[in-house]
Amino acid sequence: MSLTEQHSETGVPLTPQEYAEVAAAVETEVAKLIVGQGRLVRQVLICLLAEGHALLEGVPGLGKTMLLRTLSQAVDLEFSRVQFTPDLMPADIVGTQVLREDDQGRRRFEFSKGPLFANLVLADEVNRATPKTQSALLEAMQERAATVAGQTRPLPRPFFVMATQNPIEMEGTYPLPEAQLDRFLLKILVELPEPADMVKILERTTAPYEPDVSKVVDTAKLRAMIHLTRQVPLAGHLAKYAASLVAATHPGRPEAPETVRRYVRFGASPRGAQALVLAAKVTALLSGGLNVSEEGLREVAAPALRHRVILSYEALADGVSADAVIDSVLAHVPSPTEDLKDLG
Repeated sequence: MSLTEQHSETGVPLTPQEYAEVAAAVETEVAKLIVGQGRLVRQVLICLLAEGHALLEGVPGLGKTMLLRTLSQAVDLEFSRVQFTPDLMPADIVGTQVLREDDQGRRRFEFSKGPLFANLVLADEVNRATPKTQSALLEAMQERAATVAGQTRPLPRPFFVMATQNPIEMEGTYPLPEAQLDRFLLKILVELPEPADMVKILERTTAPYEPDVSKVVDTAKLRAMIHLTRQVPLAGHLAKYAASLVAATHPGRPEAPETVRRYVRFGASPRGAQALVLAAKVTALLSGGLNVSEEGLREVAAPALRHRVILSYEALADGVSADAVIDSVLAHVPSPTEDLKDLG
């Protein structure tokens, strides 16, 4: 059966053309409030359509929180927001058992759900909380479940954590554990807008009213889109290319370029390869393609791998960024061919 003929297991018929049209409609709605950040919006949308988590990094005031709140208005998902602070406890996000009394005066413990029990969870300034609280996200992000008082409860599906963080050099921030970083499908850098875009931002944000954002996709359609993402075929030589890119981020591998050998302590995990492929599948459908391409893999390499490459102190001293390391990997690994040999 071809991709065009696939139907979602949810029972909602969906074609690649409809997929691209709905995604474009979401981008149009978000653009009513978010100006000049097309690449940022596209990468967040990729996470949504792959049911992956997104980490947005940038200094305060760049619209990270507004982007995610606006996205929640354009899709029909239950939305919750958690403001991460140093005194936030794990029970504040997961939930806890509370003692309640019924009409007959009998008391019993009931589970009170925390804000994690939503479809789209905005973890605002996630790296201002202590590592203990950050680690409470791990099970939810990986297993789509939360354990409280020894009982594991499934989270609603689809489930996304969209987190924002300030650069770790800023006061009052804690570095996220590597295991938690690895759970984010993409790490997206939020840049300062251009002056022309800043003018439009001022015009919209200082006006007496904000543009209305309409819901353009319901939960059933979104589930169908997520399902269709997984149906995009991946050719064998491109799977090997994705694996080669990840292998080349490890300094002990023969495929690693000199930049990796000198500046990287630990390379990307297998989740990095999974993130590459899933993000490239979404990219293919958004651009009207029906299969993963080399260009798609290269396009998503930086956001998929930058948070999974652990740099050495020498890299920090020399001002070498993770993106520079990934650029060297892309330049070093040869383009895939259909007769690409096995990696061994």
